[in-house]
Parts: sequence; structure tokens; C-alpha cells
Amino acid sequence: MCLDLAGTTVGDIAMVERAFAEAIATQGIVPGTGAYARAMVHVHRSRGCPTIDVFRGIFPGNEAQAQAANLTFERSYEGTLERAGLTAVPAVMEVLDKLRGNGIKLALITGFSRVTLSRVLSMLDWDDKIDLAISPEDAGGRGRPWPDMVLHAVLRTGVADVRHVAVIGDSENDMLCGTRAGASIVAGLLTGVHSRERLLKGGATHLLDSIADFPSLVLSDDLGTTQIASSAR
Repeated sequence: MCLDLAGTTVGDIAMVERAFAEAIATQGIVPGTGAYARAMVHVHRSRGCPTIDVFRGIFPGNEAQAQAANLTFERSYEGTLERAGLTAVPAVMEVLDKLRGNGIKLALITGFSRVTLSRVLSMLDWDDKIDLAISPEDAGGRGRPWPDMVLHAVLRTGVADVRHVAVIGDSENDMLCGTRAGASIVAGLLTGVHSRERLLKGGATHLLDSIADFPSLVLSDDLGTTQIASSAR
């Protein structure tokens, strides 16, 4: 099972968006301007993608500016973590324990850099809860919406068939990643950043009101193709 991090297993959507806003502002795009509004729309649309790719989209053709903004983002986000801490989404610990208790391999996947991911993991202390935590760098540099991180998890855990994979996330890019990787279950979480319509557009096979519903979905014995297709409508 591949689980998204921010917005799916940990509830830090506002912290992430604030760090993006601060990073953009350091590059001369300030609140109250049309450029700032367009940049934040791009941030929202690109949720789930590698943070550096988000900044490359805001500053096309200017790699130095994108890298500078990304560095500011990482410093801002990690500074917020130091001050405010990080909170797991309600019921997520029970979800992880139930899945692990049924012999399922668990991988966290994220658009954060390896440095930021390592900082998050040190605060969560989930070493006994998950098998892998994957950043775009771990999968050769391509993050969502590409399938690489899910396929990397498949290879690392020795899964024999991509159809034995389930993915859960709260963004359209999470859905695209899972769909392109060939996962049988691509569950969209309705409590996150993107709407029902965006999740379905990305290829969600199921829509969930809570991550607490995830174990019963993936442990079901009758996940036929018809049921998967109809449950997303």
C-alpha cells in the first residue's frame, strides 16, 4: 500500500501552503498581486508533485530562481515543524496498525525532498509502522504524477504484480501516479486538497470520506472490476 504523506496521513495542508507562499514572496511575487494569485493557483493545482517541480512551473526557464525558492520552502516548512510540531490525521495510527497486522507492506510517498522527508520522519517516529518512505530522489528524480515512486516501492518490497498495489492520496496527481503505475485500487481522500471531480479526473477508483475506511477497502475479498468502477461514481 502506498500512502501519500501531507494531507493524507499527516494534517499539515495549511503549513505546506504557507511555506509555498513565503518562498514565492522571497522571489518578488508578493501577496496582493495578480502574479501571486496565479502562482498560488499553480501551487494548489500541482499539489502532490515534487516541490522543485512546482517552483519550476512558477519560474519557467529560471532554474536558479526555482532552486532558491525551493530552498526557502524547505527552510520555512522545517521551521514551522520545529515551532508547531506535526500531527497525524485522526485514525491513521489505527489504519497503519491494521494494515501491518494483516501482513501488508506500507510505503509513504511524497513530493518533499529527501532532506525534508527525513525531518518529517524524525518527528513522526513511525519506524515500526511503515516499511518504506520514498521521495522523488529515491525513485530516480521523477515524482508524481509519474508512476516512478509507486513502482520503486514495488521493486523494493518484492511485490510480484502491480495489481497487488493500492494507492491513497488527496490530490489529482496522487491519482494519476497510482493509475499510471497500474495499481488496482487508487483511492481518493475527500478530506484533502482536491475536489471529488479532480480526484475522479485523475483516475480514482474509489472515493473515501476518511482514511479510516481504507483498511476495509483493501482487505475486502470481492474487489471486482465492476465494483471498483461503480464506487467512484
